[in-house]
Amino acid sequence: MTMQMMDPNEVRFFSGSSNPQLAQAIAGHLDVPLVPTGIKRFGNDCLSIQLGASVRSRRVYIVQSLAPPVNDHLVELLMMLDIARGAAAKEIHAIIPYFSFARSDKKDAPRISITARLVADLLQASGATHVMTMVLHSPQVHGFFSVPTDPLTSRPVFKRYFQERDLSGTIVVAPDLGHANSAARFARDLGVPVTAGNKTRISDTQVKIDSIVGQQVKGYKRALIFDDEISTGGSVLELSGILIDQGIEDIWVACTHGVFVKNGLEKLATIPQITQIVTTDTVYTPPEKRHPKLEILSVASVFGEAIYRNYACQSISDLFAFWEDSAWTDI
Repeated sequence: MTMQMMDPNEVRFFSGSSNPQLAQAIAGHLDVPLVPTGIKRFGNDCLSIQLGASVRSRRVYIVQSLAPPVNDHLVELLMMLDIARGAAAKEIHAIIPYFSFARSDKKDAPRISITARLVADLLQASGATHVMTMVLHSPQVHGFFSVPTDPLTSRPVFKRYFQERDLSGTIVVAPDLGHANSAARFARDLGVPVTAGNKTRISDTQVKIDSIVGQQVKGYKRALIFDDEISTGGSVLELSGILIDQGIEDIWVACTHGVFVKNGLEKLATIPQITQIVTTDTVYTPPEKRHPKLEILSVASVFGEAIYRNYACQSISDLFAFWEDSAWTDI
């Protein structure tokens, strides 16, 4: 259903190259046009970008997920923000459905960058007056931004999808305690119990989950693994092995950001007990890379609603990722 409420003469919607499909869906939800963006490369590999319409004294929305190739897409976004600022836009909204740098949220080794904070500073320096994203890997990343930032939740989209399924004998499982609160909120929405794995990250591609913390899974026939992001799939693979050993017969996997690098999707799909992998379109998955077990839900309506409420000076707090936060007492 379209929302014929934004003045198309007052706003300009643009998309980088990472996820124009989602950008088009958001613009369509708001019933405003997606203006073309000219993106090309010079012979020395430098990017050249031109926005396809005047932005002077207008509200500009630039949609760009920081998905692979992450650094190219980041530079695109920074250039588009800078172009809008230099062309006298009234407001510049960076709509970043997937903020991949949120995983670099702390200094846990010598001589490394807290890259999430660095990128937040770059967005502001390039001209962003407002940032909107979805499900940051770490809640503290929200505090790295010096401009107003809205971290939205994908939970209602998953809630609608799974409430239409038979949830008898199902338990929600978080891969680690760091995402236990999010899993607990989701389990409460579905009216099912929740538990979590005890995970130790060894490297970017290797994790160890040695036990289940809290509610045990024995006696349940299905586990719904709920995570914010799946990259290589290592955490889900490790957790699935433990769940299968403890008698789980059917595994559903759900994540907001389905990055699926290094054959992550294929590795998950080869496990017979994993019968369904559900993600959103914050990261674009080309049709040729999709698997029959994969289901992609759109979050265009969530972003569209949040953008409209922001435009209309209405509260969007109920769309936040950490709305109705609760202590980890549901396990």
